[in-house]
Amino acid sequence: MDAFERFPIVELTDLRDELRSAGLDSWQAGELLTAFLAARGYGVSNDEARGAASRLEARGCSVPHIQRELESLAFVM
Repeated sequence: MDAFERFPIVELTDLRDELRSAGLDSWQAGELLTAFLAARGYGVSNDEARGAASRLEARGCSVPHIQRELESLAFVM
């Protein structure tokens, strides 16, 4: 299954927009990534989610970067 099946493009775009507009620090953005994945039945390490949030901030938070980070974070519960 590819990422767009697990994480539809519209959901990734909404997540990106929220990350960009909410003015979150990396801790809060990590919690948002954790909540996003948990709502879809995936587990994630909070520490790894915060690291991913920091990387997304540094890379410009594009949908392809979000997709790759989520793929690397998500594990099936």
